[in-house]
Amino acid sequence: MLPVLMALFALLMQPVCVFYTRMLMRHAASETARVLATSGDEGVCRSFALRRLRAVPEASVFHVGGSDDWEVNLSRSGDAQTCEVTIAGHLRPMPLLGVVADAMGTRDAQGLRVEVRVCERLRPQWLGGEYESWMQAW
Repeated sequence: MLPVLMALFALLMQPVCVFYTRMLMRHAASETARVLATSGDEGVCRSFALRRLRAVPEASVFHVGGSDDWEVNLSRSGDAQTCEVTIAGHLRPMPLLGVVADAMGTRDAQGLRVEVRVCERLRPQWLGGEYESWMQAW
């Protein structure tokens, strides 16, 4: 009975680890997009994202490669109101779950590649006027 329970526990742990890593990556990307929309300095935004990604444990089922493995790509649209942040990293799935984990992402030499992409707007489309007109109203 114990081996069956341990196998079930292992089957449940890998998706939880991948979900946790993706959740932290998505939060870091979302916060970085807001910082990019307001500050515009890509170096500051990249270091901000890497600082947020330190919350991901450096265990192989969560993330491998340390801070050098994270890929942070930043882009702004022409009107500078829409910002897109893409964060990618690698993890190494548990041996029994390699086939299942392959369905969750792409595999390369470093392990399973996990990527999130977030697109944020600084101002919603329905909000009219410019900053100066809002300041005059108040």
